[in-house]
Amino acid sequence: MTKGDAAAAAAPGVTTTPSPHSAAGPDTRPTASPHSAAAPDTRATPATGLRRGVFLGYRWALLAFLLAGVAQISLAGLGVFSLHDQGDAAFAPHRDLGFTMAGIALLILVLAVIARPGARAIVGAAVLVLLTSLMQSLLAGLGEDHAAYGALHALDGLLILGIAGYLYVRARRRET
Repeated sequence: MTKGDAAAAAAPGVTTTPSPHSAAGPDTRPTASPHSAAAPDTRATPATGLRRGVFLGYRWALLAFLLAGVAQISLAGLGVFSLHDQGDAAFAPHRDLGFTMAGIALLILVLAVIARPGARAIVGAAVLVLLTSLMQSLLAGLGEDHAAYGALHALDGLLILGIAGYLYVRARRRET
């Protein structure tokens, strides 16, 4: 056994196997262990044209969601400063856009499941649906009687935009 063979045999994840054709003793050529990280499987499944297109739709839906979020914040401010003129109707555009954003969040989740951008992205999209459709409505309803819930409604909105921004940046960095 040479020094190189001994070093290869001592490497983690490398085993030596006896050769039936060698009269000189065991064959010390290294063979990769199935648990070895030294030789990763480089065969990646290429994204099909459909998945690539769905992923592009996923990215555009995230961008639309973020732009709607900016408009949503503006409409909330407009509603607050129009209360003395219009009463509760001042928040109607904010409320309607919120329901639209919940629909976009559901679309983002469906597109994420089809495009398979990764487990974090799918979980993030599911959290986005829960926060936009369930939590925002619940906190807004409770906020009518208790101002603290109204404050949580606003903070939840910022969390929603943060998650959507995170998903969008991840999607932009990922190559299809």
